[in-house]
Amino acid sequence: MGLVLVVAWTLAVPSAVRAQGDPAAASTTKIAQAEVEVRSVDRALDARVDDDDRRALRERAQGAKDATSQAVSDLSEQLALVNARITGLGPVTPGEIEAPELTAQRKSLSTLRTTLDAAIKRGRLAGVEAGQLIDEIDQGQTEQFNEKLSTKAPSPLSPAFWIVVLDQAPRDVRRVGLFLQQGGEQIARQWRGGVPWHALLGFALAILLIGPVRLGAHRLAQRRLIAEAPPSRVRRSANTFWRVAVGTVCPLAAAFVLVQGLHWSGLLPERWTGFLNGFVRAAGIAGFTAAVTGAVLMRSQPSWRIAPIDDETASRLRPLSWGLTILTFTTAMIGSFELAIGSSRSAVIATQATEALLHLLLIVATLVVLGQIRARRATQDETTSAGVSAGLSVATLFAWIAVGIAGLALIIGYIWFSWFVALMIGWTVLLGSALYLMLVAADDIATTIFVRDSRVGITLTRALGIRGAMVDQFGLILSGVVRLALILLALGMFLKPFGASGNPGAIFDQLGKVAEGIKVGNVWISPGAILQGLVVLFVGLGLVRLFMRWLEQRYLPATDLDGSGRNSISLVARYIGIALAVIWALASLGIGVERIALLLSALSVGIGFGLQAITQNFVSGLILLAERPIKIGDLIRVGTDEGDVKRISVRSTEIELADHSTLIVPNSELITKSVLNKTLAGPLGRIQIQFSVPIESDADVVRTIVLDCFASEAAVLSDPTPKAFIDSIIDGRIHFNCFAHVESPRAAYSTRSAVLFTLLSALRSKGIEIGTLPQKMELIRSGGGAGAATPGEDEAKMK
Repeated sequence: MGLVLVVAWTLAVPSAVRAQGDPAAASTTKIAQAEVEVRSVDRALDARVDDDDRRALRERAQGAKDATSQAVSDLSEQLALVNARITGLGPVTPGEIEAPELTAQRKSLSTLRTTLDAAIKRGRLAGVEAGQLIDEIDQGQTEQFNEKLSTKAPSPLSPAFWIVVLDQAPRDVRRVGLFLQQGGEQIARQWRGGVPWHALLGFALAILLIGPVRLGAHRLAQRRLIAEAPPSRVRRSANTFWRVAVGTVCPLAAAFVLVQGLHWSGLLPERWTGFLNGFVRAAGIAGFTAAVTGAVLMRSQPSWRIAPIDDETASRLRPLSWGLTILTFTTAMIGSFELAIGSSRSAVIATQATEALLHLLLIVATLVVLGQIRARRATQDETTSAGVSAGLSVATLFAWIAVGIAGLALIIGYIWFSWFVALMIGWTVLLGSALYLMLVAADDIATTIFVRDSRVGITLTRALGIRGAMVDQFGLILSGVVRLALILLALGMFLKPFGASGNPGAIFDQLGKVAEGIKVGNVWISPGAILQGLVVLFVGLGLVRLFMRWLEQRYLPATDLDGSGRNSISLVARYIGIALAVIWALASLGIGVERIALLLSALSVGIGFGLQAITQNFVSGLILLAERPIKIGDLIRVGTDEGDVKRISVRSTEIELADHSTLIVPNSELITKSVLNKTLAGPLGRIQIQFSVPIESDADVVRTIVLDCFASEAAVLSDPTPKAFIDSIIDGRIHFNCFAHVESPRAAYSTRSAVLFTLLSALRSKGIEIGTLPQKMELIRSGGGAGAATPGEDEAKMK
């Protein structure tokens, strides 16, 4: 009866699909809307679109793709339910007449399954079309970017360049005059109508935000942090973030309030709207630039500085940072002004050439200052410099190269390329500074909150029974994840001007389009593809190196593992990371995992014969790292050699012998042959002393002397207690066998020698002879008489 009711409900599904509350109907509607949106975007791309329109079209196409993906997922769930109902009905039994209602239900479910399957296919097709449109938009943006890079104008040093500028200058001057005249007339008309209180109030609020509010917010935050925040790294990070936030928001809010006051007063014409909006954006960008560079340098408050920069470097770089702020604001304002008045192309090119020159001069001045500081450090015989690190030295070299290329391009006539490179250097410095502050703050917050001694750590350990080491590890892992996300986000923002989408998942989408190349099978081989693979490989290896540094220096020391366990995890992680980096690089070339597997299978025979020993050692190394029968620091004996294990790799193991030489043993030797590990079961070492005394000696006295000798030696452990046993009585002598334990097998030899020195002295002072029974030899003549014997008889009778 229950099955009949379920199927009867299903009969109403086709009509209910059109109902408002049905999930299938909603998903079908989403697919239909996405199809309409895709066709609309496709038609819009037939015409020429600018950057803003292209960005809006991409967002629409991405929205359609996301909608179809969600709709297909919902419809797939509905289809799975329908298939389950059909399976519940079972097949038609041959020779039996099925009830009419079951036949109708079976037919209705089959029809519904066909409908859902068709809708799913429509949704997938719409999603594919939307993805193709997104790729087309990204490709068009990249092509436009490449076209700008390759655009060449007359050299600014040639008369032809300035002749074109001067020819267009009168028209540009008239455009500027008309623009200013319209604004002046609008201000005059509105001023005659009364005092523009909105504009005056906006101006006053802007002054307050720029001056007293911003400075007061800085002082208030510092006082609260000093009074309430614990003296830790988080306090400095919080102060830095507050300075950046206030330094960015206050100029942005001041510009917005000022512009809104002008709008509300009606002082400016509608044509000035774009220019004023550009003024707000320029104020925000300039404020962010000044705030970030100021937070990094902290010239006036060195105790709050989190960057490893000394006072001299901060003082000399701070004026240059203000120059970068002014240039950033001026560049943004000039761009908005030229767009608002419709400047000629020659005026835009001349402006870009001037801006490129000013930016390059500022960069050169910065590099010169850094060079002077470094030279002064070298003359003072300072081995390290807080102002100029090794990484900054490499960045300085690349900056000089970039400046040289941009300057040469400016002289030749590639104005836009030079302008873009100059601005990108400044953008890189600004983005890198902001990223550094965020990375430090993320690490400070995560590793301060999630630590075993913090309030959160104590709460977790007491309430949930979590170990303190687990809390520390979680803080380090959280710090690593957040910092990785910040790095990916920064990479996406850095590549945004190059035509990339800004999505962290598509960071390297544009790197493979440098050249077409040739196609071998299904793989394109080209200089651009090879360069892309190398870049991806180096980036992957760099990330692996950073991860290994974090793993070895931060995470593993916070665990309860010993040195050998840390080494095993470190080695396995390193090889896995390198393998992933190689696979990532091959995937960027279009060589998927299935092709890699095919290549490895084709080479398996050659690898099996030619690299048999290496493969055997590699597998043995993995077994050693996994089972850990031998660990770093163990005292082992391999054959006749004995020493300490210093390093275990996947191919061989290094053993330091007593003479400080290093024995390199292939791992297969340690797996397939017998190895004596003296510290596997425990760290204790045992010493054994065997000697004999005459049978007339008092055995109890001798045992007491031996135990006293053991007790007088500091290296001998009291637990387990030393023992002295009578091993045997042979040839009129009592043979003793004595044992004691030390902390390590490495201390057994020296401790045994010290005990023997003490024992010999003690027995000699008691008049007890220690040693073995003297050997005697008699020559017996056959027949019992004494006398000379033949040589053969002498040898036969010797004892």
